[in-house]
Amino acid sequence: MDVNKWPIFSILNIANLLKIKKICVFGSSGNEAVYITDDDEVFAFGSNCSACLGLGDAGSSFEPKKIEVLCKKNVVDIAFGSGPHVLAVTAVGEVYSWGHNGYCQLGNGGSMQGLFPFLVSTNLQGKKVTKVACGSHHSVALTQEGEIYAWGQNNCGQVGSGTTTNQSTPRKVMAVIGTKFVTSIACGQTSTMALMDSGEVFGWGYNGNGQLGLGNNVNQPNPCKVQGLQGIIISQLVCGYAHTLALSDEGVLYTWGANSYGQLGTGNKANQVAPTRVETKGERMVEVAASHYAHVSSSLTETGNVYMWGQCRSQSITSAILTKFHCTDDVLSAFASPPVTWRIYCVDQMRGSKIAEDVTRNFDDSTTSDIKFIVEGKTIHVHKAILKIRCEHFKTMFQSCWEEDGKDFIEISQFSYNVYRAFLQYLYTDVVDLRPEEAIGLLDLSNSYCECSLKKHCEQIIKKGITVENVAMLYAAAIKFEAKELEDFCFRFALNHMTVVTQSEAFGNLDEVIVKEFIRKAASCGAFKY
Repeated sequence: MDVNKWPIFSILNIANLLKIKKICVFGSSGNEAVYITDDDEVFAFGSNCSACLGLGDAGSSFEPKKIEVLCKKNVVDIAFGSGPHVLAVTAVGEVYSWGHNGYCQLGNGGSMQGLFPFLVSTNLQGKKVTKVACGSHHSVALTQEGEIYAWGQNNCGQVGSGTTTNQSTPRKVMAVIGTKFVTSIACGQTSTMALMDSGEVFGWGYNGNGQLGLGNNVNQPNPCKVQGLQGIIISQLVCGYAHTLALSDEGVLYTWGANSYGQLGTGNKANQVAPTRVETKGERMVEVAASHYAHVSSSLTETGNVYMWGQCRSQSITSAILTKFHCTDDVLSAFASPPVTWRIYCVDQMRGSKIAEDVTRNFDDSTTSDIKFIVEGKTIHVHKAILKIRCEHFKTMFQSCWEEDGKDFIEISQFSYNVYRAFLQYLYTDVVDLRPEEAIGLLDLSNSYCECSLKKHCEQIIKKGITVENVAMLYAAAIKFEAKELEDFCFRFALNHMTVVTQSEAFGNLDEVIVKEFIRKAASCGAFKY
C-alpha cells in the first residue's frame, strides 16, 4: 500500500490501510503517526512520547485509536515539533494543539503537557487559519488574510516578537511584515521563514548557520528581508533542520544555511549565509522538500524526475542525485533520519488496483481492441466500451445512429498524434504523459470535448513549464480555452517579469485586444507608477 513507504504503517492490517486518506508521521524515530480516513475519522498510533498522539494519556500503542475531538472536523493541515508537539488545522480555520508544552508551544497560556487536542483561540478568534508550521519548540500559523501568528520558545527570536521571551499564546508578527500579505510559512529548528505574495522572503530567529540567508550569522528577533533574492520571485519555501530551500517561479533553486551534510546541494560542505543558486543540470524544478527534523533535501522536476541530496541514511551527498522515486515524499520516507512526512501526505491509492492495472495494460493493444484511431498516419488501438464509460464525447459518438459506431477506424486531423494518444491514454490511466509545451494542445482538446477534469490537469502541467518567453502565448491560449485559473497564473507571472515579458517575441505576437486588456489589468495592479 502507498502508506507503507513509512515503516510505522507496515504494522497496520489491510482493512485499516484501505481507509486511509491523509497521514502525518513524526517523532524522533518516526514512530508516531496520525491519519485521517475517507469518512473523516482521525486516528493516532505509535510510541506517544510526551502524549503527542492526543489520546488522553501517555501510553504507547500500535493499535490505532480515535482522536475524538478531531473526528468529522475536516483536518486540512498538520505540523509537528521536536518535543514532539502537534498542531492541526481544520477546514473552517480552527487550530488544535497537543503534546509537549515545556516552552508554551501549544499556545494555551501555560506549560502543562497537552493530553488532548486543545482549541487555540487567544488572538485567533474570528481568524481563519490556513496553514501551520512548527520548529523544535515554537509554532506558527498563517491566516487567510495573510497574517502570521507565532508562539512558544523564543530564545533566539524565532517567534518574531522583537524579544527573546517565550510567548505562551499566539501573537501577530507585526514588525516589518505587518502590512504585507504572507502566502507561505516554514520553520527550521529555531528559525522561521515567510514568503510574501510579492515573491519576497523574510526570516527571523536563530542564524548561527546562516539559515536566514541575510549574509551574516546574527540572530534576528524581528523579520528581515533576504536581500540576496532581490529581483527574484520565489514561489515555494521550505526549511530543513538548519538550512533553507527557495524555488523561484522560473524553476530555479536557491539554498542557504548549514551544509555539513551537503544539504544545500552546492557540491561541497561549506555553509552559505546568503542564497546560492544550485545547479540543476538544466532541469526546471517545480517542487522542493525538506523537514526541520532532518538534513536531507529533495526536488521534483517538470519532467517528473526526483532528486535528493544531504544526509541520506547517514551518507553525505553534496550534489543532487537522480532517484527512481515518483515524488519528493518518497525521499523523506526512505532516506530521512528519522523517516517523517515533510507535509501532510495525501494517500493516492487505486481501489481495486488489479482492475486498474488490467485496463492500463490493454491500452493500445491490437489483440483486444475493437476500434482504431489514425492520427498523422499512426494507429492507436482502443476499446469502445472503455471510451464510452470514460468520456461523454465518445458515449455520444458510438451510438447506432451515428456512422462512427460502425467503423473499424476513425481518422483524426485536428490534433497531433502525441496529443491524441496522451488523451486516449489518460482515459485508461488517469495520468497525463506530456511535457508542458505539448499540454497546450491537450488543453484545446479537453476544452473541445468538455473534459473538465482533464482541462484542470492540463492547466497544472502547463504552469510547470511557464517561462518569460512563452508566458504571453500561454496567457492568450488560456483566454481562448476559458482556462481561468491558468489565465490568472500567467498574468501574475507576466506581471512579476513585466520588462522581459513585454520584450519577448510571444508578447509581440499577441492579439491587439488581448494586449489592451493585459495593460488595463496590469495598470489596476499598480504596474505603472505616476
